[in-house]
Amino acid sequence: MKPIDYKNIDRRSFLKVAGAGAIASTAIIAGCDNKQSSRATQFSYQTGEVPTDKMTYRTQPRTGDRVSLLGYGCMRWPMRPAASGNGQEIDQEAVNQLVDYAIEHGVNYFDTAPVYGMGQSETATGIALARHPRDKWFIATKMSPHRNIPEGESLRDASLKMYRNSMKQLQVDYIDYYLLHSVGMGGLQPLRDRFYDSGMLDFLLKEREQGRIRNLGFSFHGDIEVFDYLLTQDVGWDFVQVQLNYADWRNADGVMNFNAEYLYNELEKRDIPAVVMEPLLGGRLARLSAVALELLKKFHPDDNPAKWAFRFAGSQPGVLTILSGMTYMEHLQDNIRTYSPLETVTEDEFATLQQVAEIILKSEYISCTACQYCMPCPYGLNIPEIFSHYNRCISDGNMPKDAGDPHYRKARQAFLVGYDRSVPRLRQASHCTGCEQCNPKCTQSINISGEMARIDKFVEELKTQTV
Repeated sequence: MKPIDYKNIDRRSFLKVAGAGAIASTAIIAGCDNKQSSRATQFSYQTGEVPTDKMTYRTQPRTGDRVSLLGYGCMRWPMRPAASGNGQEIDQEAVNQLVDYAIEHGVNYFDTAPVYGMGQSETATGIALARHPRDKWFIATKMSPHRNIPEGESLRDASLKMYRNSMKQLQVDYIDYYLLHSVGMGGLQPLRDRFYDSGMLDFLLKEREQGRIRNLGFSFHGDIEVFDYLLTQDVGWDFVQVQLNYADWRNADGVMNFNAEYLYNELEKRDIPAVVMEPLLGGRLARLSAVALELLKKFHPDDNPAKWAFRFAGSQPGVLTILSGMTYMEHLQDNIRTYSPLETVTEDEFATLQQVAEIILKSEYISCTACQYCMPCPYGLNIPEIFSHYNRCISDGNMPKDAGDPHYRKARQAFLVGYDRSVPRLRQASHCTGCEQCNPKCTQSINISGEMARIDKFVEELKTQTV
């Protein structure tokens, strides 16, 4: 079938650098009950050499930038206990090592934002990148001051301060790719407030004229009217960042994300390159049910689910780069192998991936992408990890349904034990007050407080064996 046109570091050494926080987080990835056997059946990393000279690149049609198809998403840098003893901080040594390895193996696009990593990502990313020649990497960051405007400060002043602070934190005098952050949420009026009425879009266009911004774009979530409106504007968008994966290709909910096929085609018509976010849909496409896995194994028995998702995203020729939040060296190495070089999906594989998408749609997954925008919770809940545990149990087949089921006892134990291991008791759903401060921040339009109440009720029923 025709395809659609379109020096290793070992785990032990890296975890010494990444610290205890990384080790704990890695254990969580193992599955609903945190057993390595669960992880092995769901996600096996590719083996062999990690090529240094085979990365797939795409050319930015407007500026001629030669961009690696694998982009580094800097939202989820490794964390460690803060030196102050209060909370966590980004592990700079681990970040340096990841960035060094990425650049050595052909990755040259790094995406961050002022709000990422508890506000620490730009600084950590800037420190790591500044150790390499400026022409070896492209940096992308965003304007999102609407999330936290200091009292008495105007939106325009907060926006200008954020823009200038990004330059300072990243240690640059120009930004390669600058984005209007998360447009579409709330419809047209917030867009007008943030960028038109404040005069910030005019300011950013002048910054592009003067070379301090090399490429100007926006990241989209939400109301499709906003996406369509922006594409009609006489701005000359250099790129647009959209959520694109095979589950959302034709089956997005239409509330906080629109069908990726439509978004991509509208960009392709205008020769605007797409930057892809959420190729794994918050990790959900890296963990599939046994039925879904069997469909894919007919083509490539040894390929893990993540590779399928990354191959799909890269098979669209108008995609400039695909962002992956690679917290661990294993993730980075695995993705480098996938794109060194890319093997595009065939027509038969594409059709099968749409079957897998249908299976996912019929499941009970909570559509959390672990973007962390809902955090911190004022009452200490670890919202993304609560949802991640719930979703992992669905993927692992450890979702207790009925006390009469012969697998009920095992699934019940796996869910409850895994919940306590993944989420400390004081950060579990039982401590949600229903304040709903998190709900409007969710890029997937999840009724977070409602889901917390539902999960808490479910956990209590499992404890009392009434479900």
